[in-house]
Amino acid sequence: MAIIVNLDVMMAKRKISLSELAEKMDITLANLSILKNNKGKAIRFSTLNKICEILECEPKDILEYVPDKKVNGGNNER
Repeated sequence: MAIIVNLDVMMAKRKISLSELAEKMDITLANLSILKNNKGKAIRFSTLNKICEILECEPKDILEYVPDKKVNGGNNER
């Protein structure tokens, strides 16, 4: 299973920079960058809540489930 973080998409829609979002969230730029670039291993609900609050969106707008086979370029047949 693969969870894709679409934070960059929502940031673009809301016209907010990474540094501006980090400042509003009171989180380091480095930590937010890890999340934005799909390098994170986990996210706290409190962090997700704050992102959604600031960007005025739902968690589904930020997180997307994509089956492994689809991510790896294969078909989804079993």
